[in-house]
Amino acid sequence: MAAIRSFVAVELGDQVKQRLAEIQRQLKATAPSGSVRWVQPDSIHLTLKFLGDVPEERIGALVAALERTCAPVAPLAFAVAGAGCFPDARRPNVVWIGVEDASGQLRALQQAVEQALNPLGYPPEGRPFKPHLTLGRANRSAPVADLRKVGELVSRLEVGRLGQVEVAEIVLMRSDLSPAGARYTPLAHIPLRGAGA
Repeated sequence: MAAIRSFVAVELGDQVKQRLAEIQRQLKATAPSGSVRWVQPDSIHLTLKFLGDVPEERIGALVAALERTCAPVAPLAFAVAGAGCFPDARRPNVVWIGVEDASGQLRALQQAVEQALNPLGYPPEGRPFKPHLTLGRANRSAPVADLRKVGELVSRLEVGRLGQVEVAEIVLMRSDLSPAGARYTPLAHIPLRGAGA
């Protein structure tokens, strides 16, 4: 059976996506041409767990596990603010916009997702969860000096608070890679049904 490249994510509202697109336009106008592969603003999301290639017949079990996990979780919110680069501004591989999880509810949701999927053969990641929204990824063939310039531009960027994302569901997403970039298709919407939902 075919495998489906999948991940678990939180989708963003249109207002936040528009603000991300504005920041992207600013950076594109000043960054060295071809130094960064920019993510389509409509495709920007918050990844909770990357699964990789999932056999098609296992999708149902993943959805069931996520539904059990999310049933007691109340809807939550997080703020979108700040910008940076992974691993750092001197060697930017990823250009990101920050996520502020002051309540810790987002981290708790991400850990619950990890625990739900672990028995199904998707162990927790070894590194700590650093919630972020990916604006772009460094072009591997770009000169080091160009990438350093990108890092400097991001460091100087004045990104205040861009808005708040209300999370009433998580999404199991399919990712299809193509030369034009990844295309994402929702496989299942899993509501957060906890207290007050």
